[in-house]
Amino acid sequence: MPNAATPENAPHIPVLIEPLVAAVAPVEGVWLDGTLGAGGYARALLKAGAAKVIGVDRDPAALAMAEGWAADYEGRVELVQGVFSELDDYAQGLDGVVLDLGVSSMQLDQAGRGFSFMRDGPLDMRMSQDGPTAADLVNTAEEGELADILYLYGEERASRRIAKAIVRARTAAPLTTTLQLAEVVEKCLPRSKPGQAHPATRSFQAIRIAVNDEYGELIGGLEAAERALRPGGALAVVTFHSIEDRMVKRFLQDRSDGGGGGSRHAPAEAERPRQFTLTSRKAITADKTELAANPRSRSAKLRVAIRTDAAPGVTDRKALGMPLLKGGK
Repeated sequence: MPNAATPENAPHIPVLIEPLVAAVAPVEGVWLDGTLGAGGYARALLKAGAAKVIGVDRDPAALAMAEGWAADYEGRVELVQGVFSELDDYAQGLDGVVLDLGVSSMQLDQAGRGFSFMRDGPLDMRMSQDGPTAADLVNTAEEGELADILYLYGEERASRRIAKAIVRARTAAPLTTTLQLAEVVEKCLPRSKPGQAHPATRSFQAIRIAVNDEYGELIGGLEAAERALRPGGALAVVTFHSIEDRMVKRFLQDRSDGGGGGSRHAPAEAERPRQFTLTSRKAITADKTELAANPRSRSAKLRVAIRTDAAPGVTDRKALGMPLLKGGK
């Protein structure tokens, strides 16, 4: 799913569906879509031959919308409100797992959800519609923590300047709306040129990721998929920005690297089990046809791996490139 930089007036078109279905063919058995959203991937899997798809989403609005179209599949769709880091609690022995990361266009399009800097709405950003909001974060976090969030989660180089401005603004009055926050950020940065992203893009992305613990959920989701997939089952992950893709790439590289080797410069590692086999070392990206039809696909990357029969591995989150705030989060 696209990040907050995505134009809001673009229709929702699921990204990389045809390459995904081709990469995991033949599609059969039971699949789990851990980020159901508008259901584009789930319906494509059903059309391609899946006997059943378990659709998981933390957003109750997505599940309510899915009830309408799911009824057309006569019991082949099961809907679960939950997070994909717990997907192995919802099913075992899966033939495939699909994760489509980020925030959906339908969430961006609803001003009341507070994800967008282009429309005024409450400063919310909660995917689950439960727990602390973005307003809670920006109005209570210490300046240093805000700066770390903006830099580590949004790769915002002006993070310290923006954090200082947020603290200064909230001292006068709490920041409660999206446009209030966007205005504070904009004043800290040069005006964007035509074709460039909105100045608040990185800050909104970072705060959204922190509110929803998206990086923690990503690692947890990869681990849960590893536990839930049967040997021979496929894991397909679509990412939309470099940090997420790096984490997925390194996780799959680690789980598909059996060690060994070595050279005159480095000792050989002990052989270790491989939990996955990569279908390709390079990510799959959109072709010219999809790019022309769907500008949202320009930053999307798809990685696919096949589960082996090895026991689940152990994850070093720092080694995977997961940005860690002070305190380990």
